[in-house]
Amino acid sequence: MMRRATSRAPRMRTIVVVVLLGLPVPPAGIAAQQAPRGKEVYDKWCAGCHGDKGAGDGYGARFMLPRPRDFTNGVFKIRTTASGEIPTDADLRHVIDGGMPGTAMPEWKTLLNEQQRNDVVAYIKSFSTFFSSTTAKAIDVGKAPGVSDAAIADGRVIYKKLECFKCHGESARGDGTSAPTLKDDWGHPIRAADLTESWKFRGGSTVEQIYTRLRTGLDGTPMPSFTDALENKLITDEQLWHVAQYVRSLSPKESPSVREVVRAKLVTTLPAAPDDSTWNAAERYWVPVVGQIVVKPRWFAPTVDGVWVQALHDKQRLALRVTWHDPSRSPAPPWDEWLGRVSQTMSDADGALPMQQGPDRLTVEFPQALTDESQRPYFLQGSTRLPAYAWRWSSTPDSVTEGTATGFGHFTARTGAAEVAHAASFAGGEWSVQFSRAFGSTDAKALSFVQGEAIPIGFFVADGSSGEDEVRGSVSTWYAIYLDVPTPRRVYIAPVISMLLTAGLGATVVSRAQRRSRRAELSQQEA
Repeated sequence: MMRRATSRAPRMRTIVVVVLLGLPVPPAGIAAQQAPRGKEVYDKWCAGCHGDKGAGDGYGARFMLPRPRDFTNGVFKIRTTASGEIPTDADLRHVIDGGMPGTAMPEWKTLLNEQQRNDVVAYIKSFSTFFSSTTAKAIDVGKAPGVSDAAIADGRVIYKKLECFKCHGESARGDGTSAPTLKDDWGHPIRAADLTESWKFRGGSTVEQIYTRLRTGLDGTPMPSFTDALENKLITDEQLWHVAQYVRSLSPKESPSVREVVRAKLVTTLPAAPDDSTWNAAERYWVPVVGQIVVKPRWFAPTVDGVWVQALHDKQRLALRVTWHDPSRSPAPPWDEWLGRVSQTMSDADGALPMQQGPDRLTVEFPQALTDESQRPYFLQGSTRLPAYAWRWSSTPDSVTEGTATGFGHFTARTGAAEVAHAASFAGGEWSVQFSRAFGSTDAKALSFVQGEAIPIGFFVADGSSGEDEVRGSVSTWYAIYLDVPTPRRVYIAPVISMLLTAGLGATVVSRAQRRSRRAELSQQEA
């Protein structure tokens, strides 16, 4: 009985930890006998990236950044075990179930059933002898202290004390001074996490999960474990929890939702610059963008995965602000090393990767005219049959050009006087670009904006420091922008008239009732 109880204790501690972290609890001891069944699933769904032998060298690996995991060396980033140790079965299931946001690794819980996912875990473990010679044991993370403004403020102090800003940046957007030099244990370039976008955290976004990453580190990457800092009494456990609480506070409570229509609110005065306080009154809309992998040269490792869009108008001009995170203002000499490492790591089937940085870019596209959906241009900046009307901004020189796009890499600037005004700012790893233009245009190939209509709009973003250009970059599909119409006067007058009529009618009814009552009283008195 004592031996049985002792053998169960590690398993029970593991279950407690994974439940606290929101991890799946796989059956006790995913057995090696399940590996043959897992091979069939692995060969069908996983080998294309991770390789037939699990060495992270599948056909698709050469197009990916970060690279797929090499299972043969037993080094895993996302674990609940101590630094340098193998992950638990629950850790492996957690990654398989939920994927790795910000990478090419998708979630599999909706495609594979539980048995198949457990079989894959068993097969992955067969690639490394470490799993057969070592028993994985989750660390005890304890319990988070209560969160408060003081705790978060203390977490920011410890964030600086631990020098997290050197990689993640003062604004925590992955733009620290060391960010361009980061690489994994195999020499591949690796990005510092943007701590202001928790929906991309690969190990989970709860305070407990963030704290666990701080305790375990991310093996194979420059992200260390801070357990040594606790053991050497450089900081207390409570202070490390405060760091986790501070990091979580940098992101919205909820992941951004995607809405298809951006509302341009009607205002009396339009903002003069991207940092104008007038923008505080404009609702923000999240528009996801993905790597452009349709038109050659394709791009499988985009820097930007979404932009925030805001819009305002004053019945005569439209103002549009687009904001996104970018760890560098390109071209930036410190990022030459990064671009060189990207070029060495990735193979581009469509031609050599750029070896020289270019500017950061943003293109906003519209149809040339409002028509039915069947006449909408191709979302990849139009075609020769159906061109798109586009605003193209570049960081170097800071300029915007409007014109006609007939597909990526095919743009004709307008010859007349510029009608689109712009202003751009870059600070703390974030670009903000404001455009403004009158509703009407003297150019027959330029769209005229109309209030009360859903106007198609699309976006393309490129990071010059990563070798992205006017074709390689991140692209959205078509969304829509709706310019609010002025509220008709009748909307305000009608309720007043209705109230007055109701009051008058009520008064008339009461007056008539009172007269009838008096006549009835007189009749009774005469009788």
